[in-house]
Amino acid sequence: MQTQLIEKIKSKKAVVGIIGLGYVGLPLMLRYTEVGYQVLGFDIDKNKVDLLNSGKSYIEHIEANVIERVVNNKLFNATIDFSRITECDVIILCVPTPLNKHREPDISFVIDTTKTIKPYIRAGQLISLESTTYPGTTEEELVPRLEHSSLVVGKDIFLVYSPEREDPGNINFETRTIPKVVGGCTPSCVEVGVIFYGQAIDNIVPVSSTRVAEMTKLLENIHRAVNIGLVNEMKIVADRMGIDIFEVIDAAATKPFGFTPYYPGPGLGGHCIPIDPFYLTWKAREYGVHTRFIELAGEVNRSMPEFVVAKVMDGLNEIQKSLKGASILVLGIAYKKNVDDMRESPAVEIMEILREKGAMVSYSDPHVAHFPKMREHHFDLSSQEITAENLKKFDAVLLTTDHDKFDYQLIYEHAKMIIDTRGKYREDQKGTNTRKVIKA
Repeated sequence: MQTQLIEKIKSKKAVVGIIGLGYVGLPLMLRYTEVGYQVLGFDIDKNKVDLLNSGKSYIEHIEANVIERVVNNKLFNATIDFSRITECDVIILCVPTPLNKHREPDISFVIDTTKTIKPYIRAGQLISLESTTYPGTTEEELVPRLEHSSLVVGKDIFLVYSPEREDPGNINFETRTIPKVVGGCTPSCVEVGVIFYGQAIDNIVPVSSTRVAEMTKLLENIHRAVNIGLVNEMKIVADRMGIDIFEVIDAAATKPFGFTPYYPGPGLGGHCIPIDPFYLTWKAREYGVHTRFIELAGEVNRSMPEFVVAKVMDGLNEIQKSLKGASILVLGIAYKKNVDDMRESPAVEIMEILREKGAMVSYSDPHVAHFPKMREHHFDLSSQEITAENLKKFDAVLLTTDHDKFDYQLIYEHAKMIIDTRGKYREDQKGTNTRKVIKA
């Protein structure tokens, strides 16, 4: 089975199935079609499937003409029919792994997907899990559900864990150029996985087990979460001392060794960084380990929206204005600059707090025309146009996501007050100090 599958992969006769057609699955699909594979995409959202099959895109940085081309060339087809898993030689799981209401790992999407595809798994297939999860998931949850008397992992089917490393909006990296970590359940599994990913990605990093690969992904994002937590706490201290933390970071970054600059903000966003630390802290408790350092960083980062709202209130107090009844324009509600991704965006949490305290909240985001349907947050709002006349209507403008498309000079000239969480207004424009900008 192994030899036949490898030959199919190398000859590009293997059909690649990707389950989950979002920010991870779609770029992966495009890369494999680019190098000549036929890709079958699976999703439970019929609307997404219909859009893709009609050559349209629902992710801003993936252009519709690219989708249209691979559809017209018969290299890609999307479906909600999971029985077609039998057609695939490689199956990649790119499904969500969120937290539940108790901030514990929710791997129900992984488990439910595995149960769904199990009846259609056949000998001679490679299955790869790319969703971020805790160490042990592949071996403890997938192997028992996929393996049975006639299918043995490492002999009949091949199972690997290869964490996604997408960075939407980052023009310096693409799927092909981001090194790919691959861990397998057996040596034959990792061999097949390395050969498969090596067809489309420049640098493959094999590791000794799926647990190592799973832990690698968590370390990458916990590293960022902890360092952002540190700099966010430094921001609070610097603020009390009247020191510009951004100037401090820029000065420290001139050291050519031993320092990596991280910048503060209104909190953590995205699907990975706010969530991944909880996957490790939860699993660590099984081994009697309390990850105090990681959890403390999480507490700091989760407190930042409240810190920002306090800064809004301070700014309004200076002009003898109450937050209740104040009109606030939030600039940027995506979780990071220059993307349309709203997952875990701290801006949305800030909007919720402002609304609860009686403020009249609006937003402007050139990448998010209408506030999307979200599981936990509900706003019936559309993006406001940034004009001189419109800016003057608001008591305060709160910059939460520093998109490049914003006209920062126009905002400065016409906003009554700016609460800046991103350090865009390091000094008042033209050197004047009108106390218009509140650093948050």
